[in-house]
Amino acid sequence: MTWHSTSEYDEHVINLNGATGPDGKRLAFSPKALLLSGLAGCSGIDVVEILTKMKVPFTKLEIEAESEPVTEHPKVFQDIHIEYKIDAAPEDEDKVKRAVSLSLEKYCGVAAMLRKNSAIVPTITLI
Repeated sequence: MTWHSTSEYDEHVINLNGATGPDGKRLAFSPKALLLSGLAGCSGIDVVEILTKMKVPFTKLEIEAESEPVTEHPKVFQDIHIEYKIDAAPEDEDKVKRAVSLSLEKYCGVAAMLRKNSAIVPTITLI
């Protein structure tokens, strides 16, 4: 069964489904995968805004978030690992670290909610 979630504000639709097809691939986002995607998006928006205010030039930012749920119900996430891959100059690495820290610890509401149950472990890779 697939659920369709529609935003009241801009009429976007997100499909959710926990099942897999005959090829073993998910038929749609699982709710937990969507939650990790929301974390990456929320933090990514923050990081871009913070780096822009810091006048840090960069041309690319990729974020990957992953976690494994615990084995017992409710199957909440264990540590959440979030990797920021950014095309920025090595001399700006401290500013990038500061932007990520501000996002995860102060501005990103998704991170604030997830942090109540799971550690969020960031890594930063300059590409």
